Amino acid sequence: MNENSWENIPEDISEWFGYVYRIERINALPGEKRFYIGKKQFWSNIKLKPLKGKTRKRKVQKESDWKKYFGSSKDLQNEIKIHGPENFKRVILHVCESKWAMSYMETLEQLRHSVLFDELYHNGIVHIRIGKCPAHLKEKYNEITKSLFKWKCPTE
Repeated sequence: MNENSWENIPEDISEWFGYVYRIERINALPGEKRFYIGKKQFWSNIKLKPLKGKTRKRKVQKESDWKKYFGSSKDLQNEIKIHGPENFKRVILHVCESKWAMSYMETLEQLRHSVLFDELYHNGIVHIRIGKCPAHLKEKYNEITKSLFKWKCPTE
């Protein structure tokens, strides 16, 4: 399996903060197929030692390990060890322009697929810590939410 075996990779990742993804085992029998929904940043911030004669630490942005990433679920990690990474399909569901958008879209997908109630999912926790939507993203993510859940906000 090539390390870049993600489906739906954007041409230029420099424009994006991260993505929401789904992982599934491709050679599983019908009753054994399981999924995982998560998020991953394209970039990570690294703190370096101060330059000689300086006291302030330096911050550098570098590409994360996203190409090799297979999720944080211990259950999923065990399944990958047993069956091998080449037997898993990794699909990018949404590319996101900010940390807020990435967290929001991951939560929407996890709730939409009832990951905590459905044994088909490796997800054991839905971690939700999201503040108010940034003003410049409100319209876009309001429309995305409506289309995913096909419901109308009671305030409209």
